[in-house]
Amino acid sequence: MNIAKHMEAIVVAIIAIAAATSLSTAAVPKLRAAPAPVVASADAVTTHVVYVSAKRLNAEEKAAL
Repeated sequence: MNIAKHMEAIVVAIIAIAAATSLSTAAVPKLRAAPAPVVASADAVTTHVVYVSAKRLNAEEKAAL
């Protein structure tokens, strides 16, 4: 077998083996989730409401932009 002819396949195989090895030996970080806030009752929850008051642009105004 002529190695020069198959150099591309050899390099791809080496990269695939290296990638699989690095993934299999990598440490998995522990999940650090923040604890959920404790809500005593539904009355304690504050709901924020945003009102947007603006007029819609007509076709002429949109074309001017």
